[in-house]
Amino acid sequence: MTERKSVLLRLDPAVHDALARWAADELRSTNAQIEFLLRRALAEAGRLPSHAGQMRGPGRPPREPRPR
Repeated sequence: MTERKSVLLRLDPAVHDALARWAADELRSTNAQIEFLLRRALAEAGRLPSHAGQMRGPGRPPREPRPR
């Protein structure tokens, strides 16, 4: 996996609550929902870099088989 950048983001509590509910509805973390929305906005504006890595889909990742 590629290295990830950390960003401190200050939000109005009502905006955060609405975002968290939306994220839960789509089986994403709040952080993943913010990244999803930012990527969508960048793509719509024609500003998403072609070399940007792919996002993992919503929900839990598939469970890896346990070694026996």
